[in-house]
Amino acid sequence: MSVLVTGGAGYIGSHTVLALVEAGIRTVVIDNLSTGFSTALPEGVPLFIGDAADENLVEGVIAAHDVSAIIHFAGSVVVPESMRDPLAYYRNNTMTTRNLLNAAVKCNVKNFIFSSTAAVYGNPDQIPVPEIAPTRPLSPYGSSKLMTEIMLHDVATAYGLNYVVLRYFNVAGADPQARIGLQTVGATHLLKIAVEAATGQRAKMEVFGTDYPTPDGSCIRDFIHVTDLAQAHLAALAYLDQGGDSVTLNCGYGRGYSVLETIEAVRRVCGRQFAVQMSPRRNGDIMTMIADTARIGRTLDWTPRYAELETIAAHALAWEEKLLQAREAA
Repeated sequence: MSVLVTGGAGYIGSHTVLALVEAGIRTVVIDNLSTGFSTALPEGVPLFIGDAADENLVEGVIAAHDVSAIIHFAGSVVVPESMRDPLAYYRNNTMTTRNLLNAAVKCNVKNFIFSSTAAVYGNPDQIPVPEIAPTRPLSPYGSSKLMTEIMLHDVATAYGLNYVVLRYFNVAGADPQARIGLQTVGATHLLKIAVEAATGQRAKMEVFGTDYPTPDGSCIRDFIHVTDLAQAHLAALAYLDQGGDSVTLNCGYGRGYSVLETIEAVRRVCGRQFAVQMSPRRNGDIMTMIADTARIGRTLDWTPRYAELETIAAHALAWEEKLLQAREAA
């Protein structure tokens, strides 16, 4: 038996593949490498370069590698881009998952873990936000993920599939040993942008909106270390293997930091200043998003290890410095 990871060469996918391999779980990856990197995969992990929407490819991989579970990361994740090109997001996220699920059903794969997002909530009525909160996404990115959640629920009901939906809050950081991290060019993650500015790769970074009704006027986010998130996927896999019922879970720490606080944490870790420009709000941005973590705490055998913001920032910085050194040496 093995686990198929779609988008396994991407940022979160590659950290999860590393965790799977270190846990001794046979793993196979499908990735079109549009934003992923084959070098991010551990040696010996089979990589099929292609689209997760290609049912013939998926069915062939499932059969050849005796796949018993799928962890689905493949998709597009940039909120502003989704506002400009919503149809691409409905294709890459929702339609791709439809095809992937069809292949899973035909091949009798019973366990499915889906990479979703807190963006499905929109601006929540209560903070921290529980999984039962109304879903009112503000962007096509959030809508495409919510549509997929609905589709997954219906498929599970009809065909006996069991699933875990993991709604990520703000994923950040890098492998603590700096083996892998976020290396996508033009990444829009806040901490990635901050460490690029801190290492001189950006002349400045922008803060979008400083007039929100928050303590310092900037948006508030619940950051989760990518390695802790990878371990949450392993815990979800174990939960399904043990016969757990389908469930939707928030993935965060239940603690919020503002954009300005996050920038200051990076400055403390790197020990230097960098330019920050205050800019107007962006369409699709959510003001405050903090996870209610009670459900994941009682459902999965999962204990975060890297919950401090400065630890997350330090790991992101160490990875960025490694990338920069490699580019300068090339």
